[in-house]
Amino acid sequence: MKVDFYRHPLKPEDAQRIAAVLATPFLTTGQVARGVEQQLRDYFDVPHACLVNSWTNGALAVLLAMELRPGDEVIVPAMTFIASANVVELAGGTVVFADVDPHTLLMQPEAVAKLVTPRTRAVMPVHIYGQLCDIEAMRAVVDMHPQRSGPILFIEDAAHCFEGEFQGHKPGRFGDVAIFSFYATKNVTCGEGGAIIARDDALFGRILEARLHGMSAIAVDRFSAGRYNHWDMNRLGTKANLPDVLAALLPPQIETIDARLPERQRLCARYRAAFAGGPLRLVGQLQSTKSAEHIFTIGVPNGARDQAIAALNANGINVTVNFRSVTHTSYYRKRYPAAAVQCPVSETWGEQTLTLPMFPGLTEEEQDHVIRVVRDEVYKLAKAA
Repeated sequence: MKVDFYRHPLKPEDAQRIAAVLATPFLTTGQVARGVEQQLRDYFDVPHACLVNSWTNGALAVLLAMELRPGDEVIVPAMTFIASANVVELAGGTVVFADVDPHTLLMQPEAVAKLVTPRTRAVMPVHIYGQLCDIEAMRAVVDMHPQRSGPILFIEDAAHCFEGEFQGHKPGRFGDVAIFSFYATKNVTCGEGGAIIARDDALFGRILEARLHGMSAIAVDRFSAGRYNHWDMNRLGTKANLPDVLAALLPPQIETIDARLPERQRLCARYRAAFAGGPLRLVGQLQSTKSAEHIFTIGVPNGARDQAIAALNANGINVTVNFRSVTHTSYYRKRYPAAAVQCPVSETWGEQTLTLPMFPGLTEEEQDHVIRVVRDEVYKLAKAA
């Protein structure tokens, strides 16, 4: 049986929303995007939201808005996608890698506390696999830190966590900004895209400029009232705005995101029950968290992860790796040679992670096939001496 790793939820009728945009003269960021941004403000109960064309460019815009300078440090977990670290490098800062909790793979306040220096400008916790870090506790530790020399920005990487909650709070409640991804496999998707939410007026104003070359007005404003309006460039920026032609796909998904979560929870619960007590490592679930259940990742011990991938592929099951430790990649090994040794949990988990098919629409027959192959073949690899 063939089992896809992921199947997106978009249907042919969603093309009608794109057609409606194509019927207008305005394809780039305009009124459709503004409508989605209002949805985001309402959903997260924040005063500010803007759409971006990727998590990566959104995060880069935030770092440019805070005017990161050479020597400025940003604390990032080693167990994440490379983009979390790459944006710091691209903005001219220095990455400081934090190891993660061996149970949940989330960055912890005590790990961050050990890494704060007078050069720390930002902390970027990652809500990995759909569970939120305890931002409130982490922020309390950092704000009281004796090495802190000035304000430290908290940038929540919420690429995996749109609808998740920690103790009843959604992403962006305690951070300065939260950044989301609408990449093809995300719980809310338009193929490529993302969003930034923020609470501070001045910071958000700078982010809006940094999102579009540093310009003081986006296209819909430059041509408002049926005439051209002059603009200025106030800071260095990137090209990160999301066009209406993609934003049009988002409203129904945001409207139904909470209604779709129980199906993700059901599928993950079936996997957890099937693998409980087995030789695989399962990511621990926090009682205080409502996970977005973005993906289902297991750890295959005994150096057998790649053999497990081959076995699953041979049985028609598509899988991926989320993630290898960023410190394990060639670039970061050369750039920060001591980081891998300082992040043993991330390094170990990064050699074991394997992500199974999990998405609304995965049939019980398909999931049962995955479970059978894992138990029949991957278990043997994980147990082998």
